[in-house]
Amino acid sequence: MTKINLPQEELTIRNEYGKVLAELGASHPDLVVLDADLSGSTKTSTFCKTYPERFFNCGVAEQNMIGIAGGLAVSGKIVFASTFAMFATGRPWDMIRNTIAYPRLNVKIAATHGGLSVGPDGASHQALEDIALMRVIPQMQVFVPADGYEVRSIVRYAADNHGPTYIRMCRPGSKTVYTSEPEFTPGKATILAEGTDVSLIACGLMTRLALEAAQELLGQGISAQVVNMASIKPLDTDLLIKLAQTGRPLVTIEEHSIIGGLGSAVAETVCEVAPAIVKRLGTANVFGESGSQSELFEKHGLTVQRITQAAQEAVRQKG
Repeated sequence: MTKINLPQEELTIRNEYGKVLAELGASHPDLVVLDADLSGSTKTSTFCKTYPERFFNCGVAEQNMIGIAGGLAVSGKIVFASTFAMFATGRPWDMIRNTIAYPRLNVKIAATHGGLSVGPDGASHQALEDIALMRVIPQMQVFVPADGYEVRSIVRYAADNHGPTYIRMCRPGSKTVYTSEPEFTPGKATILAEGTDVSLIACGLMTRLALEAAQELLGQGISAQVVNMASIKPLDTDLLIKLAQTGRPLVTIEEHSIIGGLGSAVAETVCEVAPAIVKRLGTANVFGESGSQSELFEKHGLTVQRITQAAQEAVRQKG
């Protein structure tokens, strides 16, 4: 067993999103950016400062923003539309489905402030259902970057490839899992650590916690594989089936409801082809609440300790 690679650099995913958008503005003259009066928080303000003629503040009118995005896409533009995940997916869901996804327009909904890590803003701002809402829409791709390096790769991919896309980002900074921009391919997961006893499958902020949990498990004699499943849709079904066929248990970790998110996607895949023990960590049929990130993660079991416990339980259950 070898030590898990744990980079010590800290990046904020939404900051890197703003930076890479501005970089792409130079090479993509048809790229335009929309925001719903939250550009300072989503960091689309970085793009606005460089390309003000290609930035549109749509105000607190998310449904209208999606309609404008569709119109610009029909005109041949590459459109990135941003606001908080709660308002990007819940409020304009009908418009996303019928105006963007149904005609397969080239609109990228890049939302920040997803999940419990929004913290004190509370339940009204903590999107715990957004992955499920976007995942169920036909033709919609759903990506959840693990760190600031990966969001850059995902945004570059989205800008260069036609079609409706949802990119889900968190609010806080976090330690990275990569040390440079990784190659990103939709429908392909990345194995960050090899292991033979249990597979920890994570997305977003939880990917770093899964790596730290794998390190803890090494000291307990458990070899844990860590899989970064940044591409929720399309999903790396080939890898999941291969893992399930080995007989090893799978533990999914997400900053989202276990209903309809990463855990559901994994369970749905393996139960049809290669039934396996699947333990899902996430929020369980509840709304969020106001509190610090650490308090909320502790309450809802999104911690290194809980991940290691779930892995131990899964290994014991396998027997």
